[in-house]
Amino acid sequence: MSVDKKFLKKLLSGLVDRNLRFEDLRKLLRDFGFQERIKGSHHIFFKSGIEEIINLQPLENGKAKPYQVKQVRNLILKYKLHKGVADV
Repeated sequence: MSVDKKFLKKLLSGLVDRNLRFEDLRKLLRDFGFQERIKGSHHIFFKSGIEEIINLQPLENGKAKPYQVKQVRNLILKYKLHKGVADV
């Protein structure tokens, strides 16, 4: 799968944490090669070579929780996952 460059730029900008759709964030993590496990409303993402586990829950309006968006952004920057995507 290919990473949505436009969405990744939005995420990395840090300006729209409150307005990102949960499904878009979920798709981005899967596109980066994360595996997903679902238990109730908790979507747990993990990937070999990455210590942290990301736990996401959607808000009722279908948006991602802002603090979880920040966690995903920090993880992408820490492991330089965005370096493999051109023009980001």
